[in-house]
Formats: sequence, structure tokens, C-alpha cells
Amino acid sequence: MPIDLKLERFQEENQEEHEFRPSAHHPSAPVHESFDISTTVDPSYVIALIRKLLPLDVKNGEKDVLGSDELDKGPKTKGLEFHAVNLSENGGEVEAMAAAQNFGEVNNTKGVDDELQHHHDKHQGVMVGEETWEECGCILWDLAASEDHAEFMVQNLILEVLLATLVVSQSSRITEISLGIIGNLACHETPRKQIASTNGLVKVIVDQLFLDDVPCLCEACRSITLCLQGGEGVVCAEALEDEQILSRILWIADNALNLQLIEKSVGLLLAALESQKEVADILLPPLMKLGLSGLLINLFASEMSILTGERTSERYAVLELILRTIEALSVIDEYSEQICLNKELFQLLNELIKLPDKIEVANSCITAAVLIANILTDATDLASDLSQDPTFLQGIFDIYPLASGDMEAQSALWSIIARLLSQVQESEMSTSNLHLFVAMFATKVDLIEDELLDHQLDDVEHESSATCGTKLNARRIALKRIFDILTQWKSLEDDKKKVCKGENYINEEDVDNLLNCCRKTWGSCTMDHS
Repeated sequence: MPIDLKLERFQEENQEEHEFRPSAHHPSAPVHESFDISTTVDPSYVIALIRKLLPLDVKNGEKDVLGSDELDKGPKTKGLEFHAVNLSENGGEVEAMAAAQNFGEVNNTKGVDDELQHHHDKHQGVMVGEETWEECGCILWDLAASEDHAEFMVQNLILEVLLATLVVSQSSRITEISLGIIGNLACHETPRKQIASTNGLVKVIVDQLFLDDVPCLCEACRSITLCLQGGEGVVCAEALEDEQILSRILWIADNALNLQLIEKSVGLLLAALESQKEVADILLPPLMKLGLSGLLINLFASEMSILTGERTSERYAVLELILRTIEALSVIDEYSEQICLNKELFQLLNELIKLPDKIEVANSCITAAVLIANILTDATDLASDLSQDPTFLQGIFDIYPLASGDMEAQSALWSIIARLLSQVQESEMSTSNLHLFVAMFATKVDLIEDELLDHQLDDVEHESSATCGTKLNARRIALKRIFDILTQWKSLEDDKKKVCKGENYINEEDVDNLLNCCRKTWGSCTMDHS
């Protein structure tokens, strides 16, 4: 149901059922203290929803809702007694505003309160009124996506309320909604800072990783992922650094069958790698000790097995996320060797690059190419083997149009092409192999010509840039090698050129066009560049 309809229905129900009755304990706030907030939702309504989430024990002002057996197991909701009163005092203001807006104050509902009390008597110590709680919680979950609403909710103690809820909740659905609200709040900078500074909240969120409910685990991973980002990430990292917790995260990623849970757990690992350096310094050493690199490669192998069997579009996002995580690990000096020297990983990447019909998994192929470029930087000997495989080079050229607009990916692709072609000795190649390379270049004549023409002006303007200079050098080397291979083929006698026919037929006009384009664009001095 759309948010507006949910809000409208909730408000109409309360308006019809209840009349405003001022509280003797919490008189209405003076007019000069009325809310000053720009929002499409009545602030009084938001606070009324937050009050509905208070655990019943806190509403009743009980001192210890957990019992003696729980005294040393985490934050206590008795600390919320003050906050509950404070929130109720805001509720007096809510009631005054609600009266002006013809809204009934939901917490003065005798019928609902009687129902909640009956449920509490029957299941003492357990979250009560789950249906009502779920309805209010889902509305707040939606509202928390808005930064204005999120900040207002945090100002009005929703984090304290959710902390108390997570401590006492025995309902998976209530736990999921609580974590979902926190996840949406964590999307915004100010609420995210408040989450980190709310005593005990991050630890309680992390504790939810030991649940066995898939939706709860998804929301817990999402919330932690968001909390790792930004300047407060160290607080979350310190809550995660225990090996038992990190082992649980790796276990979830390795054993999950639910696609969303795989995505959320791997996304958490990616956040640990891509967040600020302090976060990586805390989490990476124990994660690597626990086998992070092996886990990621196993996950990649599993997704490749599915991809080369029966493609499932729902899994493409998971494949890309796994590759992004491996790629992030490959650029960290202390751990790049474990990635670059892994033969299984290199073979899997090779298979992905050669995969036909790459459009469906374009992003994964681009990430794979960047990863291969990183690997070839450290493992230069691998370029020699790849240079003898024209189908691999064909796959690299096939990816180039998919990386349109991605300067980093294009630089990586030119780097690979340059490294491979630098290993080729055209004068020593057999006629059949030479023909294969030329046939491949001829099919890519339009791509290469467009690349030369599109970047000719950029090269003149930006050659002083270090990044662009690296790309220019790789492109120049690659094009110089293409030029040399084409020239070698052109020098063959006609009868040797016609040795290979069929699908490898070469149109000499395409070869001439490509050679002329190289000459015109780069000039003789560039062709002499090495």
C-alpha cells in the first residue's frame, strides 16, 4: 500500500474512533514551543507512531523488564523510563496539535490499550500488540527514507525506542522492522552519527547477526553496511572486530541460499574494504585470517557455474558484487598477492571474458577486466600465456563498447591490450596465427577508428595528466602493435593471405582503412613510439 494511503487510513481510523482528551499528567505545550519543521506529514502524527513502538513494559514505567537472568546481557530498557516520560511530555504537545488538526491521539485509545494489556497479561515480557506495532513500524520505516523525517524521528527518541525493542523483542517481524527503520535512518548523515553515538545500539544491531531469520539478517547486514560508511565507521568496525562475529558474517555469505542475503552479506564485506582506512585496518587482518579471499573466490566459482549453465538474471547483481569485492581486495598492497597469484581466480576471469553475449553481464565483465589489469600489473608472466590466445583478446575488445563513459575501465582495457600485444612477435608468428589476429582487428575497425577520433582532442588537452598519460601510453603502445601486426600481414604474398577463409575471411579494405587511420591520427613519430 502506498505511504500516503497508509497514513491517510491510519489517521482516519484514529479520528473516527477517538476524541481528544487532555492528559492531567502531561499538559499541552505552550504555543511558542510548537514544532518548526518542514514536512508533508504532521509531526504530531510521527511522534504518535513512535510512542506506539514503545515496549509495553516501558510504557508502564517498570524498572527492569528483562528479569534477573538478563542483567548482564546488554542494554536495559529501564534506562528508557526517563525517555518514555520525555516522549510522553512531547505527546502532550502532540495531543494539542492533534486536536487542532482533528486527529485523535492514538495512545489514548482505550480499546487498543485494553487489547495490549490483555496480550501483555497473557505473554508477559514479550512484545505485545504485534499487529498494531507492525502497522506503525512499517509507516515509520517508509518515512525514514526522507532525510527531514529521519532527522525529526531521531530528535524524538526513535533510536532509544528501537534499542529497547530489539532488546526485548521475541518477534522476528518486529526485529526486522526495527532494523529496517534503522537501516533507512542510516542512509542519512545526521541520523547515522546519532546511531553511532547511541550507547549500546550498534552492539545490539551486530548481535542480530546471530539470528536465523533471513529477513532479519538482511536488514542487519544492510544497517551495518551503512554504519560502516562515513566518519563513524570505526565505531561499527570496533563492534564487529571479534572473530566470532566476523566468522558468522563469512558463514552467512558462504551458506546463504537466499539471493538477497548473499547480496547483503557480501555488500557488508565490500563496505569493510571500501570504507575509510581505519575501518579496513581493524577488520581486514582478522577477515583475511579467517579466509576472506578463499570465500570470495568460491562464491565467484559458484556464480560462474550457474552463469555458464542456465543463466538467471536475478543472480547478475550478486556476481557483480562478488567481483567488485575481489577487485577492492586486489588493490590493497598487503593482500593483493593472494588475489594476483590465485590460478583458480585467473581461470574464472578468463572464462568470463570469453563468455558470449556479454550484454546481460556487462558490469561484471567490466569489473573482471579491471581485475585482470590489476593482476597483470603484479603477475606480468601471465601476459605471455594470454598473448597466445586470440579469443581472450577478442573478449577484451568485445567489452570495450560496454565500458563507454567509464574512463577507469577503458584505461584498464587498453592496459591489457598493450601488455598482451607487447608479447606478440609478429615476425615469428605462423601465417594462421597472424591471420587470426588480423581478422580480429579487421572486425573491430570501426571501434578502433572511433576511439582514435574521439580521443584525439582529449589527448592534446590532457596529456599532462598522470592518469590520462598512463592511458595514452597504453593506447599508443597497443595501437603501435596493431599497426605492426597489420603491416606484417600486408607484406605477405597474396597466396599466403588467402590460406584461411570462411569465418576468418579478411577484407583488405578494412585493413587499409585501419592503417590509414593510425597514420593520420598519430603520425609517423607516434608510430615510432614504443
